[in-house]
Amino acid sequence: MSFIQVSPDSDFPIHNLPYGVFSTDDNPRHRVGVAIGDQILILGVIKSLFRGPVMSKHQDVFEEETLNAFMALGHQAWAETRKTLQTLLSANHSTLRDDCQLRARAFVPRGGATMHLPAHIGDYTDFYSSRDHATNVGVMFRGKDNALMPNWLRLPVGYHGRASSVVVSGTPLRRPSGQMRPDQSKPPVFGPSKQLDIELEMAFFVGGGNRLGEPVAVETAHEHIFGMVLMNDWSARDIQAWEYVPLGPFLGKNFGTSISPWVVPMEALMPFAEPNPVQDPEPLPYLQHQDPFSFNINLFVAIKGEAMEQAATICRSNFKFMYWTMKQQLAHHTVTGCNLRPGDLLASGTISGPEPESFGSMLELSWRGSKTIELPGGESRTFLKDGDEVIITGHCQGPGHRVGFGSCSGLILPALQR
Repeated sequence: MSFIQVSPDSDFPIHNLPYGVFSTDDNPRHRVGVAIGDQILILGVIKSLFRGPVMSKHQDVFEEETLNAFMALGHQAWAETRKTLQTLLSANHSTLRDDCQLRARAFVPRGGATMHLPAHIGDYTDFYSSRDHATNVGVMFRGKDNALMPNWLRLPVGYHGRASSVVVSGTPLRRPSGQMRPDQSKPPVFGPSKQLDIELEMAFFVGGGNRLGEPVAVETAHEHIFGMVLMNDWSARDIQAWEYVPLGPFLGKNFGTSISPWVVPMEALMPFAEPNPVQDPEPLPYLQHQDPFSFNINLFVAIKGEAMEQAATICRSNFKFMYWTMKQQLAHHTVTGCNLRPGDLLASGTISGPEPESFGSMLELSWRGSKTIELPGGESRTFLKDGDEVIITGHCQGPGHRVGFGSCSGLILPALQR
């Protein structure tokens, strides 16, 4: 228990303690903080209280304006910091609890803070690791007999995304324009995307990194995974369908990717680890690991149209449906010797489960526009309309508490007129 009051349905109990970067109206400087209940603990104010063998030498990382320097310190520093924070915030520890002046300087209400990207994202990679999603998309475009490409069950498929357009939750995004070919018997046309979609994803931040030419072994890959966020990897399906052969996503994806602002540390998620999915055929040795690294994270997607009084949930899914684990993704990414750096972002790909309500994209929910997604008030969708706000939430449910991620939201603005 913490001396900070935390309701049982809060995403941010002492079991969680996610890291983020924020500012306030009276102090516009970006600062590193930890969420606890409805409060933010400012780590720069209490940096002198980190006196362990690692962090006593690196207290200044909490004065930085991003989490990159802290991420770079590695898993021992993260574990030591978390232990210190749980001690300082516990109900029976007096250092913060009984020092009114220090508490007044060290805490700010979460509701009055503006959140920013938690790290400078140097590189962004998006995987394609949900078997249900890959199968659904394959059936739509290639038929049931050729749904999965020959490599899909052998390696974590992925592509390099656009880091510059990753934005923090709450940032509006404009409908993209581009080339499309709605009529295959006619030349392509140019205009605003008519099939703007969501992709329910999660992503992890790399910490520690690796040197160029030195792969990260799957057995130790977890030591390079700092923590996780929610993600909406927005997609213009009609632009993508025309451009993707032979090199994959480009303009259909590069216009915007939203992430939640609070990075949940992996230690907070380990109590919710589950056995990894059975993989058949067996992966090559460099991708094999036995330790459980699949996680029971409940995920929800809701849409709120301009005329709707409240958001309506259109998807209920779970991160445990993923086929390839984060450890496998990271090991595969670096097996060539590719160097990952602190703050790099690696995403799961769309998370879909076996049932229709767990499909993580409108492409699947509407089955390529062939059926409507019903919303309250007589509204329906096949793809997104201008003015739609999409809200992704997620949490792990523990006994009497939850470990959550907050929300990842974004509002669709009309395309620019040309």
